[in-house]
Amino acid sequence: MAMLLGQPASTFSLPAAPLEANPPAVPFGLPSQILERRPDVASAERLVAQANAQIGLATAAYYPTVTLSATAGFSNTSPTTWFTWPSRFWSAGPALAETLFEGGLRRATVQQFRASYDRSVANYRQIVLTAFQQVEDNLAALRILSQELRQQDTAVTSARRNLQSAMQRYQAGIDPYLNVITAQTTLLTNQQAAVNLRRDQMTASVQLIEALGGGWDAAELPSLRDVSEAMPSAAAK
Repeated sequence: MAMLLGQPASTFSLPAAPLEANPPAVPFGLPSQILERRPDVASAERLVAQANAQIGLATAAYYPTVTLSATAGFSNTSPTTWFTWPSRFWSAGPALAETLFEGGLRRATVQQFRASYDRSVANYRQIVLTAFQQVEDNLAALRILSQELRQQDTAVTSARRNLQSAMQRYQAGIDPYLNVITAQTTLLTNQQAAVNLRRDQMTASVQLIEALGGGWDAAELPSLRDVSEAMPSAAAK
């Protein structure tokens, strides 16, 4: 810490302070739409949409291609007859093109894209289930840790009261100092356990925020208008 702060270690001191920070309170009834902000869920959903679009493109290949065209020119190579009506020609209208024999290529292409779509859907389902599992695991961890922490705080209070009683009995000459040392050791052990539980609680809170994709505020979800406005800019890039 002294090196990071640019101070000599001999003059650096860090005052001891109790850990009083509490994790943010988790609201009840978290909406599942919050998971849409997770990068892995959003990426898998876009891959499913892409695979679905590829099926449509492969299915459209069954239909003939219609193009609109117009041509005009002169059918005679002699410049002297270019401006006479018999030497001029023109055409305008649709042109139809279709492959008569493809040896099952289009059918195989559609089947290939359908298989790719099924794989993308299965991958998307697995990612979503993993996201739900992570959220449920961290919610359960926070609930269990909060119960354990309340019990541990009660144990710390009882150990501190026992130390005060042991010190008073020692000062009164009733008990030896060994009882005071034992009470101090018990209090220190309970305090260390309480600190470890608070550390685990903070870690579970951070992991829950990460599993939810950045928190549990549903107001931070992008609206349909924001998505529609972002799509043209992304397409331009």
